Amino acid sequence: MNWTERITVDPEICHGQACIRGTRVMVSIILDNLAAGATIPEILQSYPSLSTEDVQAAISYAATLTRERVIAI
Repeated sequence: MNWTERITVDPEICHGQACIRGTRVMVSIILDNLAAGATIPEILQSYPSLSTEDVQAAISYAATLTRERVIAI
């Protein structure tokens, strides 16, 4: 999955947070829903402008971020 084709960061949209291209749905919203146990079909029902590939791109984006830095806990 090449998330760069589906995710954009624009300072003029959602305060520069990563969003699904062509929407104002932030990647963090998708990930929060998944972390809370929502299924992909439930997310797509809540956000009809999204596709399954958009949700997969959000997951891929998050995986990339975890390779880039370590968060101390």
